[in-house]
Amino acid sequence: MEASQLSSAVKALAAECGAHVVRIASARADLPTLERMRAALARGDLATWSYDDAYASAASDPQTLLPGARSVVCIAVAYATPVPRERRGRGRVSAYAWSRDYHRRMQALLRRIAARIDELAREQVTRVACDTAPLAERAFAARSGLGWIGKHTSLIVHGLGSAVFLGEIVTTLELEPDAPLRTSCGACRACVDVCPTGALRGDRTMDATRCISDLTQRRDPIPRALRPLVGTWVWGCDLCNDACPPSRKAGRSGDPAFAPLAEETAEPDLQALLRLRGRAFVRLRETAMSWRGATVLRRNAAVALGRSEEHT
Repeated sequence: MEASQLSSAVKALAAECGAHVVRIASARADLPTLERMRAALARGDLATWSYDDAYASAASDPQTLLPGARSVVCIAVAYATPVPRERRGRGRVSAYAWSRDYHRRMQALLRRIAARIDELAREQVTRVACDTAPLAERAFAARSGLGWIGKHTSLIVHGLGSAVFLGEIVTTLELEPDAPLRTSCGACRACVDVCPTGALRGDRTMDATRCISDLTQRRDPIPRALRPLVGTWVWGCDLCNDACPPSRKAGRSGDPAFAPLAEETAEPDLQALLRLRGRAFVRLRETAMSWRGATVLRRNAAVALGRSEEHT
């Protein structure tokens, strides 16, 4: 089977399994991404994470994940569902963490697709990645034409916006790569202007140490000067995504599987979150906001309550 035919077959079976958009990139090492990550490390943008040069080298080269890799199958799944109304005394949670942990759902989807590709090849020719493996997924997704990287540093997919989960299947199959998009954000600065902490620079780079999403996940104390800017976010932040015109146009019709598990996962009661212990925490373990533990969530609730009290 020729590369073009094989590519069409792979895209078709990925769509059958539930992928919303599928594109293919070459698995050659991405040197511009390596340099970009090295520059971010040198600036201290990723200081609260354990990334280093070795991680940057691995993330920019799919061969690290699968020796002999020739292609990367990039998929996107939209997750934006209707936003709960804001209520006094309630915290805000990023939409990606409302439902059962997306890592499990996306990995299950990727494994289904990978198994179908292996069947097609009549041997194991794949390895999957979804946020937990060292692979620069946004860079390879952009290379594949799945979308383009916006000024908020997230990937924007035509028709879906930036509220998408990304996943990759690295394969030794020689597939026909898709062309990158020529689309850009132009003069739009909606995401940059809405960020209260000034984390976004407008040149597709971000100081993650100032990002609300990062601040609510760090284990050490949130810097005192930034606490008033966090607002009532207790896990993650959607401000830049929600302000992005392509995301606003796409609406909130994401996969229903990513709708909130319950009221407490989408807009938790801050007083209850402040007292989060044992059995109450078990109810949140299914979501992506549980991985840092109850102590971090209680800390976030305390910061959010302080902000909430200022506006009562």
